[in-house]
Amino acid sequence: MSLSAATLAQPQTPADPLALRAAFAQFPQGVVVLGAEIDGAPEGLVASTFTVGVSLDPPLVSFAVQHTSSTWPRLRRAPQLGVSVLGEEQQGLCRQIAAKDRSQRFAGVEYSTDDAGALAIAHSPLHLRTRLYNQFPAGDHDVVLLEVLDLTVDEARPGLVFHQSTFKPLP
Repeated sequence: MSLSAATLAQPQTPADPLALRAAFAQFPQGVVVLGAEIDGAPEGLVASTFTVGVSLDPPLVSFAVQHTSSTWPRLRRAPQLGVSVLGEEQQGLCRQIAAKDRSQRFAGVEYSTDDAGALAIAHSPLHLRTRLYNQFPAGDHDVVLLEVLDLTVDEARPGLVFHQSTFKPLP
C-alpha cells in the first residue's frame, strides 16, 4: 500500500501513543544489550534507541531508557558498562534479556565481563566498553550519554535492526 502525496501532506497530531509508536517503527534502529556485573550477577537491558557518533571528542554514544525501568537504576551504579550490538543470529536474546524475570535473562547466554564489570555478549558484531558521561530527563524517558573507552569489532558478523516492530537481519 502506497501513500499518496495528499496523504503525506496532511499533518497528523502525535497525541495517540500507539500511532506515534507505529510511525517511529518506520525507522530502523540497531539493537544493543547494555550490561554489567552487579553484586556478582549479570544485569542487562535491551535498547533499540541506541545512537552512535553523538560526539567523536570525547567519543560518546547515547540511548534512551524509560523512567519505569527497574534495571537501569541498577546498571547506572556500575563503574563501567558493556554495550553489545546484537547480530542477526542473536534475535532470541533480545526478548530473553528484556524479560521481566531477572533470574532467566542470562540463562544459557554466553558472555564475559572485564575487571570493571562491563559485560559483553559473545558473538556480537560490536562491543563497546563505556562509562556514564551524563544523563538528563526527556519526557517519559531519560537520555543517557556514555563515553566509549574501547571497542572490539567483528566485521564478519552482520548486525540486527528493529524495524516495523520486528527484529530483522541486515542484508
